[in-house]
Amino acid sequence: MKILFPKRFTLLIGFILLFLGISFLLRVVFLFWNFSEIDHGVISLFTTFIIGFLYDIGTVSFIALIPSLYFLILPKGLMGTLADRVICFTGFTIGVLIIFFSFFAEITFWDEFHRRFNFIAVDYLIYTYEVVKNINESYPIPILIGGIGILVMFTVLLFIRSRIFRRTFESKDPFKIRLLPSLFIFGVTLVFTFFIKNENAEFSENRYNNELSKTGIYSFFAAFRNNELSYSEFFKTEPIEKAFLKVNENIKTKQDSVYTKTFDIRRYVTNEGEEKRPNVIFICIESLSAKYLGAFGNDKKLTPTLDSLEQQGLSFDNLFATGTRTVRGMEAITLSIPPTPGRSIVKRAKNNDLFTIGEVFKEKGYTRTFFYGGDGYFDNMDKYFSGNGFDIVDRGRGFLPSGDIVTKRKNIEDEEVTFENAWGACDEDIYKKVLKEADISVVEGKPFFNFIMTTSNHKPYTYPDRKIDVPSGSGRSGAIKYTDFALHGFIEEAKKKPWFKNTVFIIMADHCASSAGRWELDVANYHIPAMIVNLDGGERGHIKKLCSQIDIFPTLFAQLGWDYESNLFGLDILRMEKKDERAFIGNYRKLGLLKGNELMVLGDQKSTNFYKWDDKDNSLQPLPLEEGFLKETISYFQVADYLYNNNGLSLKVNE
Repeated sequence: MKILFPKRFTLLIGFILLFLGISFLLRVVFLFWNFSEIDHGVISLFTTFIIGFLYDIGTVSFIALIPSLYFLILPKGLMGTLADRVICFTGFTIGVLIIFFSFFAEITFWDEFHRRFNFIAVDYLIYTYEVVKNINESYPIPILIGGIGILVMFTVLLFIRSRIFRRTFESKDPFKIRLLPSLFIFGVTLVFTFFIKNENAEFSENRYNNELSKTGIYSFFAAFRNNELSYSEFFKTEPIEKAFLKVNENIKTKQDSVYTKTFDIRRYVTNEGEEKRPNVIFICIESLSAKYLGAFGNDKKLTPTLDSLEQQGLSFDNLFATGTRTVRGMEAITLSIPPTPGRSIVKRAKNNDLFTIGEVFKEKGYTRTFFYGGDGYFDNMDKYFSGNGFDIVDRGRGFLPSGDIVTKRKNIEDEEVTFENAWGACDEDIYKKVLKEADISVVEGKPFFNFIMTTSNHKPYTYPDRKIDVPSGSGRSGAIKYTDFALHGFIEEAKKKPWFKNTVFIIMADHCASSAGRWELDVANYHIPAMIVNLDGGERGHIKKLCSQIDIFPTLFAQLGWDYESNLFGLDILRMEKKDERAFIGNYRKLGLLKGNELMVLGDQKSTNFYKWDDKDNSLQPLPLEEGFLKETISYFQVADYLYNNNGLSLKVNE
């Protein structure tokens, strides 16, 4: 026993046991938090906790590596000296602080995403201003910090009272006695560094069990390492020529002229009817799941404005977001492209001078402006939109790229803001700015395309007082109701403008309020509302066809009678035949193609799963793999990834 647990390592062993105990407690908390969603059969739960324990061992081995080396190499003569005591007390206190901080951080992260730390947590490290402010507005930070401080002090005192520090300082264990535990810790870190991946914890078809079996700190650093994924390395592929042939076969219509390049989807789209050039205002609403609208069965009367607009124009009742984050929605909308693995193109390199919907508007003589109530530097939005030809209107504290791609920028000034939280000015304020800029555009004599990104329907769910009958900061329902209220005010003010009759409004969510669920891709949590209203002479009614975010603007262009060069994957929804209906859904590691009630999912370990989706209870039942469906799924995602990585999304469509 002395060889395995030498006296000198008493403090480190105590720290390891503390970490394992708190990790176990956190796993139990999450278990009961989502108990109804978890597979709680005895074997499944046992496997979940055993795997979780092994990942806890691996995680704490990384933390323990440095102190174990310190305990190994420090000469016996220096053990228990003042310097040794200061180092041990300081290191232990910092380690305990990390344990308790990560405990509470994981709880807040799980509260919003129902997942262990992932790439979102990594991104949040970059945008500390918004994130820290959001946390401060959403949670009682002084109480949490004070609570963490008390827990750290209590733990240090407990270890002192338990004579753990004394045993560590009194030890005179020789080097060879200290060697074995050090080698063991070093060996575990090597195994987890080179042979164990975070995805290896995913043993179950139930996503919640998989998340429970992981360890938050380990998941965080795994996400940090794997924020971008090579499609060809991690996902199933087809011969690239066949993939392009399949995609072009699916997206080309009889009216389109296709360019002759082999690895290309560029074509000339022809639409019928007289060409119209109205102003276009696109409103991208933060985190608006379809399930919150009365039009989709919600009885809480949160969205009277949206419900009314659903009846006035062209609404798409079976439309799905491509991802789970704002930047993924922006990617799908502007590039009209299926999701690619890893982070969104909005946040990657090589995201300037791309063929976006903005280029179609530019060719038709439109100005293009991106409006955001916060700071556009968040999630790289200002650089992406400015680098693709849009003017920027935001709070203006970020920085745009240098060089020729910089476009005009206007700040939302302090005097224009009546209410602001961590994510920016409230929706009413951004809408007032849009109205003001629209008036200026009309005077300049050009039609305008305005892309508005709202912020109010986001935690901490705060908004101006006395606007609606739900107190600010009381939860998602109030934020949705305020979002709808602000939209009503915007539409009513727009009606007073001379340009209103010649302005089309497109309203769609960026993604759902939550993507969490028990399945690897939870289909119902990608269902979002979308509508086109106030288009003179345009189609009206409810469209039941299965479709995607990437299809909205190609559908609008068809309604406007536009002929245009295209590098877009999206289709005119109204022209879709039954065989054309599909939706793309995904996260940074899973890519799914939904057709009818069948879903093919590609995983990042070259895995494939085929399911039947039951839209009544949102369950997925495994199906025998269908080879044709699999090849079609691979083709879409492989081609999208290939085009991005080989400059196939660039503006130079005539080469």
